Amino acid sequence: MLILIPGGCGFIGSSLAIYLKQKIKNSVVITVDNLSRNTSYLNQKKLKNYNIKNFKLNLASNNCLKKLKNIKKKINLIIDCCAEPSVELSKKNSKLVFDSNLRSTLNLLEIAKINNSKIIYLSTSRVYSINKINNLFKNISFKTRLKKKIKINEKFSKESPVSFYGFTKLSSENLIKEYSYLYNIKYLINRFGVVSGYGQFGKQDQGFISMWLWRHINRIPITYQGYGGYGNQIRDILDINDLCSLIEEQISKISKINNHTFNVGGGSTNAISLKELTKYCENITKNKIKFKKKIKTSNYDLRYYITDNKKIYSNYKWRVVKKLNTIINETFQSLIKNKKALKKLL
Repeated sequence: MLILIPGGCGFIGSSLAIYLKQKIKNSVVITVDNLSRNTSYLNQKKLKNYNIKNFKLNLASNNCLKKLKNIKKKINLIIDCCAEPSVELSKKNSKLVFDSNLRSTLNLLEIAKINNSKIIYLSTSRVYSINKINNLFKNISFKTRLKKKIKINEKFSKESPVSFYGFTKLSSENLIKEYSYLYNIKYLINRFGVVSGYGQFGKQDQGFISMWLWRHINRIPITYQGYGGYGNQIRDILDINDLCSLIEEQISKISKINNHTFNVGGGSTNAISLKELTKYCENITKNKIKFKKKIKTSNYDLRYYITDNKKIYSNYKWRVVKKLNTIINETFQSLIKNKKALKKLL
């Protein structure tokens, strides 16, 4: 089996490439990544250790399409991890986000059409309506919000606004469905929330868990931004290893279970607020840092998001295994191990 992983030198893509290379017998894994981030080169080095080749290409370009068409072996499966994940950046540079998140999907679908490849698309929880989610808790206190733990399922409103980032990911989902209808391409779409774990770097676009830890390790101040600046925003966290094990099971069953969309996340037991995360980081690093308050809320921010895993649980044996404290600890260990290299890059 030849597996192509676009975005393969990112945190999720590289972790998935190495995991599948080890788990699936006789598999050949190749990645595509334009190495636009400094930290991508660290992941590329890891891939080389497992004999995984990366093609340095811009997935949104016509040149990329030509080169992928010239791969001699048939591509059996495409796992699309390619994205510009920054919601805030999508406000400032919509063209970059459009190209990275939508035009690249179009090119990959052309490759899937030629090879009759199956496709697993890594989408996002940000396809859901910002206003509808925020209105769930508009007049409810933080403590009540924690107790209720309302979970978001696949049927939740996708009414605009969803952020420009969310729009491009949702549009990619719809594009995949259109290609599936026309060319009988089997697909799976997974809408992930916050993913963290070992191998994640401490940058903002890598996820707030690793960034929070990195700031504490290096005593760099952080700002609680929005909703009064209290740090009460809540998210659920999924470990990277749990993500990889799900994809492994989905690959093994894709001939029987396909053309579905799933929400996938850490769920209510792995939910945490920014303020609670600060306490975790202080305990692990033994460092306290300065926090600033920025009362103004970004029009793309969410008060709250917890995943409803009912549909994914009903279709697979897969379950969330890694608990929140383990995820945070393993992310911390990874940052400490790579501290010298990361200080030059972050």
